[in-house]
Amino acid sequence: MAGRTVRIAPSILSADFARLAEEVARVEDAGADWLHIDVMDGHFVPNLTVGPPIVEALRKVTTLPLDVHLMMTNPDAFIGEFAEAGADYLTVHVETCPHLHRTVQSIKERGVKAGVTLNPATPAGTLSEIVRDADLILIMSVNPGFGGQKFIASSLHKIAEVRALIDRSGSRALLEVDGGVKPDNVKEILAAGAEVLVAGSAVFSTDDYTAAITALRAGHEPAARTARVATAHR
Repeated sequence: MAGRTVRIAPSILSADFARLAEEVARVEDAGADWLHIDVMDGHFVPNLTVGPPIVEALRKVTTLPLDVHLMMTNPDAFIGEFAEAGADYLTVHVETCPHLHRTVQSIKERGVKAGVTLNPATPAGTLSEIVRDADLILIMSVNPGFGGQKFIASSLHKIAEVRALIDRSGSRALLEVDGGVKPDNVKEILAAGAEVLVAGSAVFSTDDYTAAITALRAGHEPAARTARVATAHR
């Protein structure tokens, strides 16, 4: 468990869309590892955001991996378009995919890494049959739809559960957390086993993106490593 790399994925949901290319360049220069793109359909979640053209535009202005989160009732209908637009990761919800193995396979057949995500009220156990096939597991620590929400404290237990599930199964999936991630709770989130942190307002609402990303990553990794070592010896 020791030595996992922590990745920071700023969410463009909180960026200034009038200056999106500039915002992306700033977080890239500030040390971001990925770029998180929330796709909301106004049906599965109560908001509308972006589609494949925005992903395609971002692909042209950044070398960062594009982590595309499909918060959609029917993600299968759009997998091809988002793959062609340049997504590196496509993440779908357990709650909207009745044939989840087929959906994951469809993503992988297009040369894109497949992610699976859970809403806060969805039990960790629903991942048991798919965890070995996924490249990424995303735990929502707020109810999806809007940025700037408060972290749901019970998510820490779920993060730890999913961390144990990934490790037990031998899955190589990365564990990502999205929602209310802030410098004051990062230590606990990493200690529970997360390794990819999605941060929107925690980065884009600040004046210094480098300091914000550093605050999310630096200084907390040793505590996270210690917690993982302890978990590994249970």
